[in-house]
Amino acid sequence: MNPNHIWKFYRTGGLDQVSLETGADLMSLDQLDQKLWVALSCPVKGLELDEKTLALIDTDRDGRIGVPEVLEAVRWAGSRLNDPGDLLNGSEAMPLSAIQTGTPEGKILLGAARQVLGGGQAPAISVAEAADTAKIFTSNPLNGDGVIPPEAAEDPAVRSVIFDMIACGCGTARASGIQGVTAAAIDGFFADLAAYVGFSEKKAAQGTAVLGDGTDAAYAAIKAVRPKVDDYFTRCRLVAFDARSAAAVNRSEAEYLPLAPKDLKLSGEEFAGFPLARVEAGRPLPLGEGTNPAWATALAVLREKAVAPVWGEAKARLTLEEWEQLKTRFAAYEAALEGEAGRSVGKLGPARIKEILAGPARGALAGLVARDKELEPEFKAVSDVERLVRYRRDLRSLLHNFVNFGDFYSRDRYAAFQAGTLFLDNRSTELCLKVDGVSPLAAMSQMYIVYCSCTRAGGGGSMTIAACFTQGHGDYLFVGRNGAFYDRRGRLWYAVVTSIVDNPISIRQAFWAPYKKFIRFIEQQIAKRAAEADAEASNRLALAAETVAASEKTKPAEPKKFDLALITGIGVAIGSIGTFCAAVFAKFIDLPTWQLPLVLLGLMLVISLPSMLIAALKLRQRTLGPILEGNGWAINGHVKINIPFGAVLTDLAVLPAGAKRSLEDPYEDKTAARRRRRTLIVLVILVVAAAATLADRSRRGRYFWQQPPPPPAESQAK
Repeated sequence: MNPNHIWKFYRTGGLDQVSLETGADLMSLDQLDQKLWVALSCPVKGLELDEKTLALIDTDRDGRIGVPEVLEAVRWAGSRLNDPGDLLNGSEAMPLSAIQTGTPEGKILLGAARQVLGGGQAPAISVAEAADTAKIFTSNPLNGDGVIPPEAAEDPAVRSVIFDMIACGCGTARASGIQGVTAAAIDGFFADLAAYVGFSEKKAAQGTAVLGDGTDAAYAAIKAVRPKVDDYFTRCRLVAFDARSAAAVNRSEAEYLPLAPKDLKLSGEEFAGFPLARVEAGRPLPLGEGTNPAWATALAVLREKAVAPVWGEAKARLTLEEWEQLKTRFAAYEAALEGEAGRSVGKLGPARIKEILAGPARGALAGLVARDKELEPEFKAVSDVERLVRYRRDLRSLLHNFVNFGDFYSRDRYAAFQAGTLFLDNRSTELCLKVDGVSPLAAMSQMYIVYCSCTRAGGGGSMTIAACFTQGHGDYLFVGRNGAFYDRRGRLWYAVVTSIVDNPISIRQAFWAPYKKFIRFIEQQIAKRAAEADAEASNRLALAAETVAASEKTKPAEPKKFDLALITGIGVAIGSIGTFCAAVFAKFIDLPTWQLPLVLLGLMLVISLPSMLIAALKLRQRTLGPILEGNGWAINGHVKINIPFGAVLTDLAVLPAGAKRSLEDPYEDKTAARRRRRTLIVLVILVVAAAATLADRSRRGRYFWQQPPPPPAESQAK
């Protein structure tokens, strides 16, 4: 690091950005004021960068990459390369000669890279080769990753213990997906075994183990059927209370009818919700014949594990009083279970637990952990090879989309946040971003944004994009319109416009906007008047029909008298308007010929200038920051999109160079075309006549229809 490092800045799109050209620039990044960074954080998802690389950089696993994490990634990778400037290479493969071997870490790293390559003399290693470490880890049961798989144990008894640990939920997956156990899991497992044995002895001393070693199995059998047995006896008591409920608490015949045509299973899944047996007042619960087939096995286990040890093998029925006695007998045991230690290993059974504790498995597993610990540096080095190769390939793109936005303002590269190209309305725009939805910050960008829902044929997924149009107009962009989106890999997605953020697109659009609005207003008024006239005509016809159908004659209405005052007022108004128009026209034609075009231009500017000024102000304020902010970024600089840069991001449809074009349209409206030509000829004639008249007036000082002025009085006297 050089505290006196001389930085170079360049200006693009009105934004001053730091130039990253050498390894010295990279290794001095921590000296660069963060106020000069374009971005301060970015998400790890939704970018056109390898998510695994971004996950390696995201050391705190919060889903975002901040400035400290970028600096640490650059420092780590730069210190392991002969030239830190190689991080600006961005190539897929890394030459082994690029690794710094002057440090112990570098030597281990080079050895690990050769190990990944199979021990050959390959000159370089690619990201794909570095990522394919599963074959190395699977070929050696112990590889230093801290996970001991069953295959690492040569003794079958120890291997069986590892399988028992995995069955009890103590397993950890390796990078290859194989399950194994860690040192912490081993310690916890044997602690649970010891706790379970101690608790079992405590239960026996307290007398809660009412059936000795068979208590666990008996309690499990009771617990499995307790809700159903309670339900059965409750139904029996309800029938004893009111015999009319017998038909209701026993399932009706109608509920069995849907089961009749089916192939019923022995498990009885279809009628597992039915009572355990036929419900009658005071009837004991049968434990064998006459029970619900869905619960026959569970009741048989209850009889074998809990009922027979208490009342003998001949016991085949259970009364309500006997059921309550059985639950009371195990109540103390159930209460003791609430504080049971080592419950996770209880499924192994007391015999297996005692066998494991008495065997040599604990010592053997400790030895395997120690052997694996010795290989930890090698494992870390193999992982570091992949990390270094990924950093060397991807850090250049990250830095040029984080420290500066060099890729975004470049003519030959896409930015990491640009998802592809949208084709819509005779235009294509490259400024398309993957988003979760419409962001409230988007309007602050002052850009015209079209949100599209994109899907692929055959159920290839879906996504939402925000496409920014920076050239042309938005007259034919509307919700529901379809387009085609091509992602960075060239795959076609079908896009549908779902929402639009309306802002000016160009000065040209703003110039014509008032006239288009006026024409639309006229069209709306005409359509409104036509609709009103149609409605009025329909009402008159309906009224006339009602009048004709009426049998009773009505007195004809007196004709409405004209209001002379109203007619006079209308005439005066029309006259005033005519006088005003005549005065304006007279003033207009009195102007010199060369001033007439200026007057017309001035009138157009008066109409269009406010719209153009507003559009110009907004176009000068166009920035990408709010859109990225709504997508999880923290943008520090003003990423402006001026008019020339906007013309690069959005392309208009143009004919190819050298293309031939025929203007003959077989479906052209010939009559309308003739009318347009005649109108144009008449306008040209009128313009020429007006110009000739104005020129004659300028020469003679009067129009040809005006009388010449009288001669001076002196000449009359002579």
